[in-house]
Amino acid sequence: MTVIRAAITQTTWTGDKESMIAKHEQFARDAAADGAQVICFQELFYGPYFGITEDAKYYAYAEPADGPIVQKFAALAKELNLVMVLPIYEEDMPGVYYNTAVVVDADGTILGKYRKNHIPHVEKFYEKFYFRPGNLGYPVFQTAVGPIGVYICYDRHFPEGWRELGLNGAQIVFNPNATKPGLSNRLWELEQPAAAGANGYFVAAPNRVGLEDNEYGDLAVNFYGNSQFADPQGNIVGEYGSGENEEILIRDLDLGLVRVARDNWQFYRDRRPETYTSIPKP
Repeated sequence: MTVIRAAITQTTWTGDKESMIAKHEQFARDAAADGAQVICFQELFYGPYFGITEDAKYYAYAEPADGPIVQKFAALAKELNLVMVLPIYEEDMPGVYYNTAVVVDADGTILGKYRKNHIPHVEKFYEKFYFRPGNLGYPVFQTAVGPIGVYICYDRHFPEGWRELGLNGAQIVFNPNATKPGLSNRLWELEQPAAAGANGYFVAAPNRVGLEDNEYGDLAVNFYGNSQFADPQGNIVGEYGSGENEEILIRDLDLGLVRVARDNWQFYRDRRPETYTSIPKP
């Protein structure tokens, strides 16, 4: 039995990047003090969710995947002996930007990154203005707490990527979000536990919480939090996070359940990829 203690966080936009960085540093310190071995922040953690509008001024939030913010938190990871998943706005080169999560091991090593593959462009989620689609596939990172993968927000609507992460060896998939009320509410209840059960791994899904009207005024949306963990049998682990307040959720995850679920439900054995002839087609 291998039990690891995992943390996810939810908060709203404070109004400036520096205070958001400080807030998340404190989240990491508090989680580590409570025994957490891995932590994941919400989507685009140090800024507002700027997909609400199309405004080039937000390009200034982008920085390289080994830039100052990641380096700062990599040093913190080493200090705290804490694996970190850092959802950032990545600048690959001027004018080329990605919605990215950088994975840092507990010794401060930057293991790599995942770039969000599925980019929405609907009302108040104008992400194609800000991000290119990911081009790194579905990597799984060998960390001090085991093999972990990342899927970001809108990605979660696409079962193919969840399965790719399972086939690539993930035992925990972190799914950072910026999700608001509306059509997504029922999907929020369904998708993470369904993906966890279908693929036999843990899913940890932090979501933003609160109204970012300090940035967008009447255009702001009220992110509903309700961050969650799901186990490999599709059960919610503990309670959902608050729907209104910032919070650190910490849960003990028994990775032995991955083998139990996969031995009981032989979905990987019984797959028939040679019959799925429409999936590779555009």
